[in-house]
Parts: sequence; structure tokens; C-alpha cells
Amino acid sequence: MSLLEQYEQQYATLIAEITAHIGRLQHQQQSSNERHELCRKIDGSLPEAQELLEQMGLEVRELNPAQRNNFNSKLQVAQAELKRLQAEYKQTKEKQQRPTNAFTTLDLTGSGGDFYDDDVSISNDQRQRLLDNSERIERTGNRLTESYRVALETESLGAQVLNDLHHQRETLQGARARLRETNADLSRAGRTLNNMMLRALREKVVLYGVGVCFVLAVGVSLYLTFAPSSSATS
Repeated sequence: MSLLEQYEQQYATLIAEITAHIGRLQHQQQSSNERHELCRKIDGSLPEAQELLEQMGLEVRELNPAQRNNFNSKLQVAQAELKRLQAEYKQTKEKQQRPTNAFTTLDLTGSGGDFYDDDVSISNDQRQRLLDNSERIERTGNRLTESYRVALETESLGAQVLNDLHHQRETLQGARARLRETNADLSRAGRTLNNMMLRALREKVVLYGVGVCFVLAVGVSLYLTFAPSSSATS
């Protein structure tokens, strides 16, 4: 998994936690200590989410143009979602900080029932947003899992291709070594053949020389044999 994908997964998890904390804060059923703890967690998570977005933006710059455009669109959506959560958290805090009195805000003619209905409606809306965010996170997780699976398959295929190339390289190197040995053998055979031809030529020259000497010797012998006889006859 790449660093950008890790940031994206961390951001999705952090946004889900922030949304859940804001939803609990909007119920107004916690004690002051619980609300303070929720606000502390949200105040710490919002800057962390913003920092993750900035880190993702830095990583996106290293991508190729096609991937950069895709992730820039995701970053814009994520930034808009974070701003919406910040505004929702601010409104929730302001609403809780307003002085409320049950006797001044609710009358005895049934207005309390309207307030209860509004509270239930808000709770239902928040629950629906939580469900939507959970579904988005689940879809993002599924996409990340699928991307990770594809990356593993690609890595395995790349390793297999590299292994095949390594074997082919070894085969080519072996064939090249055998070719060099064959060339060396042919060179040695050529030199041997040339030496044999030179030796045969020298032997032939010597044989011709011996033949010529033999013929001359026979001729001289015949001349010396018959020349005195001719002189005596005269």
C-alpha cells in the first residue's frame, strides 16, 4: 500500500470518528464532563484531519498527471466534507452554549412536544448522516482492498516477469559463452589446418627437389657413362 493510500485510509477513519463524536454531542444527553471530553477529542481530530489533507496534497504532486487529476478531485471532496464538519461542530457548540430554560422555552400548551419532535428529527438526520458516512467509508475500504489486491497481483506478475527475464539472461549468457568457445575452437582448428597445409607444401617442395636432384643425378650418370665410349670410338 502506498503512502498516499495510507493517508486516505487514515483520513476516512478520522472523519468517521469526528462524525460520530459530533453526533453524540448533538444528542445533549451527556454530562458536562462527557461533553468536554467529546469537544476535546473533536478539537484534536479536526487539525489532524487537516494535516492529513495537506500531506495527501504533497503526495499527489508526485503522481503522474492522470492520477493527479483523480486524486485532486478526491481532495476537493474531502476538504469540503471537513469544512462541513467544522461548521456543524461550531453550530453544535454555539447551540449548547446558549442559555436554555425548560420553563421559558417550553410552554404548557404542547410546545414541548414540538421541541421533542425536532430533537428526534435532528437525531434521525444525524443517524442517517452517520449511516451515509459509514457506507462511504465501507466503499472506500473496499476500493482500497481491491486496489491493494490488484497491487499485489501486479507485484507478483512483475516478480514473475523479472524471474523469466533473469532465466532468459542466464540462457543468453550461456549461449554467448558457448559461442565464444566455438569461435575459439574454430580459430584453433583454422590455425592447425594452416600449419598442416604449410607442412604439406614444404614436404611437396622437398619431394620435388629430391625428384629433380634424382633426375639430374641419373642424367649426369648416363652422360658420364656414355661420353667416354663415344670419345674412344672416335
